Amino acid sequence: MISHQLPQPGDGPAADRPRAYPPHATLRPLWCCRACGQPWPCAEARLLLKADYAGNAIGLSIYLCGMFYEAARDLYRLNPDDGPAPADLYARFVAWGPYRRRPPTPDPP
Repeated sequence: MISHQLPQPGDGPAADRPRAYPPHATLRPLWCCRACGQPWPCAEARLLLKADYAGNAIGLSIYLCGMFYEAARDLYRLNPDDGPAPADLYARFVAWGPYRRRPPTPDPP
């Protein structure tokens, strides 16, 4: 017969709920900043994203493309007749990122 006592469990991890939103997070489905009310990603959110993804340009690019897709879906559902132009959403979400397209160069004469 086993006659030893099991160890008592510890307290476990600290409670982390409710979680506070990070500064300058998006308010969906409107896609405005929770902190300053500007269209997300606001200037501060862009700086925070660049700092969070420092050294991981591909990860930032994938994240921004995903947010572009989600924002387009949400904003067109909210206002299907007068939604934002795709070029405007691209400029807002993807064009400022690490892999922005260069303007076309003119052909040599």
